[in-house]
Amino acid sequence: MMKKILTDADLKKLNSNKGLLALLSKGPISTDRALRYVDYEKKLVKLQTELIRLQTWAIEKNERIIILFQGRDAAGKGGAIRRVTERINPRHMRIVALQKPTIDEQTQWYFQRYVEQFPKAGEIVLFDRSWYNRAVVEPVNGFCTKKQYDVFMNQVNNFEQMILESGIHLVKIYMSISKKEQAKRFEDIKSDPLKQWKMTPVDERAQELWDDYTIYKKAMFTKTNTATSPWKIIQANRKTEARANVINHILKSIPYDKSIEV
Repeated sequence: MMKKILTDADLKKLNSNKGLLALLSKGPISTDRALRYVDYEKKLVKLQTELIRLQTWAIEKNERIIILFQGRDAAGKGGAIRRVTERINPRHMRIVALQKPTIDEQTQWYFQRYVEQFPKAGEIVLFDRSWYNRAVVEPVNGFCTKKQYDVFMNQVNNFEQMILESGIHLVKIYMSISKKEQAKRFEDIKSDPLKQWKMTPVDERAQELWDDYTIYKKAMFTKTNTATSPWKIIQANRKTEARANVINHILKSIPYDKSIEV
C-alpha cells in the first residue's frame, strides 16, 4: 500500500496541539487518524456554534424542542449527546435518562412519565433512550407483555402527532452500529475501570439477542417512520463522524433563525 504524501497543510495540522494529541493517543501512530480527528474538531466548533444559535432562537421565541436518541447498547448515544450539549446554555436544556419505572409508574399510562419530562418554553430536552424502549428493548428482554407492546405500537404515532400539533419540535435519531463494532466496544468497556459501570445485565445479553433486536427494530421503523415524524438513522461505527452527523441533522431539522447573533 502506498503511503500518503503529507502536504504542508497536513503537517501544519499535525504540528498543532490537537494534532499532536491525536498522534499520541491510544493505538499505533496513524497520521490519517490524527488528520481526521483535527478536521473533526474544527468542524465540531462550527457545528456547536450553530447549536448555540439554535438555542438562542429557541429561548427568544419560546420554542420547545425534544431530541430523542435510540440505538443498540454501546452505539454512542451518550457521546453524541455530550457533543450536542457541551457548549450550549445548561439552564435551558436537560438530558433525560429515565431509570426503571417505579411501582406507581407501572400503573400509569405508559407515556405519562415521559410527558412529565417535556420541555417548557425556550427549553431543549434530550432523551437518552425514550418511550421507544417499549418498541425494542422491553419486548426483546421480556420487560413488557405482548398486549402492552401492541397497545404502544397502536398509540405511538397518534401520541407523536399530538406532540407536533402542540408546537413542540420533535427530532428522532437512531444510532446504528454493526454487531462486530458492538462486541469491540463491549470489550473496551469491560477492560476500562472508568467505563465498567456502563455495562448492565441487558448489555451482557445484547450480542446473544442481536437478531431479536433486529426484528423489533425493523418493526419499529416500519410503523413509526412517518412523514411528519421521521427517523434519522446515523451510521455510528466511527464515533467522530457520527457525532458530527447528529448535530448536522438537528440543525437541518429545526427551522431556526440562522441570522441570530451569538
